[in-house]
Amino acid sequence: MSNRIGLLDLEKHFAFYGAYHSNPINIIIHTLFVWPNVFATLLFLYSTPPILDHSQLGFLKSLTFDGVLRLDIGFTLTVTYAVFYICLDKKSGVLAALLCFSCWIGSSFLAARLGHSLTLKVGVASQLLCWTGQFLGHGLFEKRAPALLDNLLQAFLMGPFFVLLEVLQSVFGYEPYPGFKARVDSKIESGIKEWREKKKQQQMKKVT
Repeated sequence: MSNRIGLLDLEKHFAFYGAYHSNPINIIIHTLFVWPNVFATLLFLYSTPPILDHSQLGFLKSLTFDGVLRLDIGFTLTVTYAVFYICLDKKSGVLAALLCFSCWIGSSFLAARLGHSLTLKVGVASQLLCWTGQFLGHGLFEKRAPALLDNLLQAFLMGPFFVLLEVLQSVFGYEPYPGFKARVDSKIESGIKEWREKKKQQQMKKVT
């Protein structure tokens, strides 16, 4: 059982996000689109100016593969997400961090190959595709608005990690600690019940 609270309360984060993603088809859709959306976002952010020019890195310059890997907004977000996920859960967090850096490295090399103009177009088009798929999942199957409309920061932070942890649980039966799934499932069920009751009350008010 975890005693973490606030920003590092994995149960709270997972239950919040899970309450918006309880439909199996919607979960599959997010599994297919969330991490590609991370890649597409980093691809798009590669077009932003670097925080530090690679020529100023001295002996570290060789590690950037002649400036392909840049210290930019994409790198900053990658490090932030990676550290946050490891703090939430060391085992799955390390895997999530590796995926984050893989997306950053892969998107950097692709962007360097495509060039500035084409990178922007591919990045925007890819994001539109990924977001459209996820919104359709909510509209057609979940029948509930996305989590980002209620808590933007929490939804963006937890999306990739939720998908990864969901796959690890479903395929390998992984739990950050014993009893995690049962406790989270109970909170998700409670959250969905509360949302349905609130929705029912709103509908009754409209009728009256």
